[in-house]
Amino acid sequence: MALSKIVKGTMLLTGATMISKMLGILYVIPFEALVGHEGGALFAYAYNPYMILISISTMGVPLAMSKFVSKYHSLGDYYTARRMFNSGLIFMLGTGILAFLFLFFSAEFFAKRIITNQQLTNSVDDVTFVIQMVSFALIIVPGMSLVRGYFQGQESMAPTAVSQVMEQIVRIIFLLTGTYIVIKLIDGELSAAVGLATFAAFIGAIASCLVLWFYWKSRKPYMDRQLKGQQKKHAYPMTSLYKELLSYAGPFVLIGIATPIYQLIDQFTFNRAMSDIGLAQTAESALSVIILYGHKLVIIPVTLATGLSLALLPAITKSYTAKKRDVFIHQINQSLQIIVLVTIPAVVGLALLSREAYGSFYGVEQLELGSHLLSWYAPVALFYALFTLTASILQGVDQQNFALISLGAGVLIKLALNVPLIHLLGAEGAIIATGLAVITASVLNLWKIHQIVRLPLKPLVKRTVLILIFTIIMIVSILLLKWILNLFFFDEVSRVSLLVQLLLLTGIGGYVFLWFSYKSTLLERVLGGRVRYLERIFF
Repeated sequence: MALSKIVKGTMLLTGATMISKMLGILYVIPFEALVGHEGGALFAYAYNPYMILISISTMGVPLAMSKFVSKYHSLGDYYTARRMFNSGLIFMLGTGILAFLFLFFSAEFFAKRIITNQQLTNSVDDVTFVIQMVSFALIIVPGMSLVRGYFQGQESMAPTAVSQVMEQIVRIIFLLTGTYIVIKLIDGELSAAVGLATFAAFIGAIASCLVLWFYWKSRKPYMDRQLKGQQKKHAYPMTSLYKELLSYAGPFVLIGIATPIYQLIDQFTFNRAMSDIGLAQTAESALSVIILYGHKLVIIPVTLATGLSLALLPAITKSYTAKKRDVFIHQINQSLQIIVLVTIPAVVGLALLSREAYGSFYGVEQLELGSHLLSWYAPVALFYALFTLTASILQGVDQQNFALISLGAGVLIKLALNVPLIHLLGAEGAIIATGLAVITASVLNLWKIHQIVRLPLKPLVKRTVLILIFTIIMIVSILLLKWILNLFFFDEVSRVSLLVQLLLLTGIGGYVFLWFSYKSTLLERVLGGRVRYLERIFF
């Protein structure tokens, strides 16, 4: 696969993921204004079990289908890929229905283990209701995800990209409209508004299915011609095909829910641990920052890793299967360098400007709490990105089982340290426990990749050092400008003043980092070519 096609697919999926993530950030601003931090915590209580059940109900099959289709299409065996797809759709529908029934009827069980103190704002009945409302999406999301995986295996990223954006747009419109009507127009209960907001996942999934159906109808004639042109059709037993598919799929189950698992541990332990140290009244506000509002900001630098993972998996699989070592070594090295290039300055900037970022998005009411926790949480994004990418690389080189080991190690660390660190440090303890868990999993993945493919680390280390130097220069410029702005211009804290500062500081800081990266040819070496758009800015 040509490198340009890899980059094109990466850019398309990354662009769609970025749009989806940005929409996911922007809608939280009016949503927080409507439901507050307690409503945000209630929303997160429903979404984390839902995300875990989504991955379990699909059993990692959609991304595994991408790898399966990529393999058999490269062998010219379109018939086997189509057989697996047709059978997989029925299978996904069944698992989706089972997941829906499980989550709907176990909602109260989860709620009683989340709400452990009467001093908390939300009740067991509230949490039960919102979990039941979000469970309906489980019926159709697994099948929808399988179709996306089928297209991605053919190196066609547009169906996934377009359906992903459409799903998010429709979901957000329904979510905000429904929440506004309940809260503002009919003066309804907070739980009713949040329940409607979680039900929006089902509405968005329907919109995504319609987009995928359109792509399927338009491309089916071409795919049918591929089938008819196949000279020899292999009648592999379905049991053996499922065995192969599930061997790919198993590790995807936990890889896709790494973040929700860490957040679910927080849901079941955070409120109780905070109550134990006398902080029950602020527990849900702090938790909403960690698992929803702050997390929405932290996850932005991880977006590129998600896009790279989806686009690179078929490419690495193909070059690794074809034993083109130079090609897949280059693909792996380049992807790691891009992640480091993007995430290091991004997470450092977010930590430095946590006050400006949190106040701009969510106002000044919970500014001190939110900005403080965000500054602790921001660096974790680098290792979220690394884990996502390295897990994808391991799957591409047939080492997907090790990703389970690394994630398992991370989860054990989170389980062991979460409560003790909360008792010792308060809310920051939960963030530190997550950071240690993700760092461990990422380092283990990198070690395994190096062991398997003998990845030369010298270029990565050299460019990381250079990136760190330019990041330090960026830090100095941001701190200097921030001092000047606070000294002469912004003596009062308001949402508008924080937004102006955020725009100025991120603009100057980003320009400084890009200028040094461009002039040193770092961008050209990492991205694999000249960045022509920046030539117009810097010349």
